[in-house]
Amino acid sequence: MLRVCVIGMGPIGNRHARLYKQIGQAELVGVCDIVKEKADAAAAKLGVRAFYDAPTMLTVLKPDIVSVTTAGVENGSDHYLPTIQALDAGCHVLCEKPMCNEIAPAEAMVAKAKAKGLCLGVDMNHRFTPAARMAKRWQDEGRLGHLLFINMSMWIMNPNETSPWFHIKSLHPHTVDVMRYFCGDIEAVHCFATKAPGRKIWSTATFNMRFKNGVVGTLTGSYDIQRGHPMERCEVAGTRGRFVLEDMWREVTLYPAGNLEKSSYSNPVFDGMRDFEDTFLNRITRFVEQVAAGTSPDQIDGSGVDGLAAQKVLAAAVESVETGNVVPVR
Repeated sequence: MLRVCVIGMGPIGNRHARLYKQIGQAELVGVCDIVKEKADAAAAKLGVRAFYDAPTMLTVLKPDIVSVTTAGVENGSDHYLPTIQALDAGCHVLCEKPMCNEIAPAEAMVAKAKAKGLCLGVDMNHRFTPAARMAKRWQDEGRLGHLLFINMSMWIMNPNETSPWFHIKSLHPHTVDVMRYFCGDIEAVHCFATKAPGRKIWSTATFNMRFKNGVVGTLTGSYDIQRGHPMERCEVAGTRGRFVLEDMWREVTLYPAGNLEKSSYSNPVFDGMRDFEDTFLNRITRFVEQVAAGTSPDQIDGSGVDGLAAQKVLAAAVESVETGNVVPVR
């Protein structure tokens, strides 16, 4: 049984904590927030101890796994310190996305986990669905052939006005991770962005990407569109076929080249994913299973290395908007 703590008890932290209690290999033992009322409310609801600073909780409870679900600037700036504290305490860490809103601290997080020999995962939950895994299986079986292109889109309504880059840095770790999951490392980005009426931030953007393996791709995203189906779509095409993945968990369809008989997977009404929250359950369960199995840190599914790679792509996109140039991913 792995002892688990959660740092940061906002809505996402409460979700992590609640879901850990559904996982047989995990035991939630403590929650922490610098806002006493948040920690106390979560602790009372979940039946665990409340703490108001991470080092004390880590010293007293000695957890095996820590979820870092703090927020901060661009939803990521508060992840660095508790992640480093948990790694220094010998804990494996599952960090919310974006793993950090700046590249240098994210690099330090990855370096610390490597030096400690500990697992660092990022909650890139959109790849952890049966439909996405089915699409990956088709790809691995060679049913797409030589990869040619990927088209990705995602939108939600988020009226928050924070930094100019909030939409790019906070929403698109998910989409970039999905694109990398299917097509590999991205080497260059050209990004255009616009502001919807009344917006101060760059709230809608289109990205052109070149992958190291020669694949080309586009990504369109927005914080200006009301939720509906689909809110997320991924199309990957090769010389032998293509697939279209709707909402990452709802449905995926394979269209073989030269064959009118298609294959599809649809989320079942009974015993399937209930809703989007199950993407979190799938992701967290996978991290717990890998830690329990002694998986090598460099083999973690949705690792800190993956999270850092996504943030570097987005940093290049920000630079592209500022300069108008095609920017290499550094």
